[in-house]
Amino acid sequence: MFNILIVEDDKNIRKLMQTVLRQNGYHTLCASDGKEALDLFDKEHIDLMICDIMMPNMDGYELTESLRSADYTLPVLMVTAKSSFTDKQKGFLVGTDDYMVKPIDVNEMLLRVKALLRRSKIVSERRLEIGEVIINYDSFSVTRENDNQTLPQKEFYLLYKLLSYPDIIFTRLQLMDEIWGMDSESDDRTVDVHIKRLRERFNNYPEFEIITVRGVGYKGVTKI
Repeated sequence: MFNILIVEDDKNIRKLMQTVLRQNGYHTLCASDGKEALDLFDKEHIDLMICDIMMPNMDGYELTESLRSADYTLPVLMVTAKSSFTDKQKGFLVGTDDYMVKPIDVNEMLLRVKALLRRSKIVSERRLEIGEVIINYDSFSVTRENDNQTLPQKEFYLLYKLLSYPDIIFTRLQLMDEIWGMDSESDDRTVDVHIKRLRERFNNYPEFEIITVRGVGYKGVTKI
């Protein structure tokens, strides 16, 4: 069970978040400001933190910055009434992973929590599991039952990127810059060639699919 720390000075909002998270299978801990939260980090393992910005004693910016300075890598979701670009920019600069503006939709909060925990697991374990399929970053391999394939590096990186962020559309240029590098002399048709190869390799895998978004790019879709 995941431990989620709620850091919020408004007790009604804190109680609402706690109730919704518990109803959805998460274990919760609560703090009313940054200092209380830091004390909890000394005593408990925390998988994800939901944090308000405006709080007494130590605000959300200071708390997040302190955690990152101490090498805590857990996902941080900031929830706040501060909605300007400058406020969001400051949040990302101190190390937050995602941002929600009050009043929040608790169903959206659950979706964001689930996505952040999934990405955190991917980073720490360096592998993806999609039903029967195991995609191992360290060996560039994709395994399903008795079928084990070791992919060329660029093909693997492309597949791993798309399936790490299911349903997110990436342009050809984004994929070129990240996987081939901004200084690459290859053009964006290179992405199309690698996508074609991946589709041929995994056309009998029902667990996932790479979809072309016409005029934009590609997205990975998981079916489990």
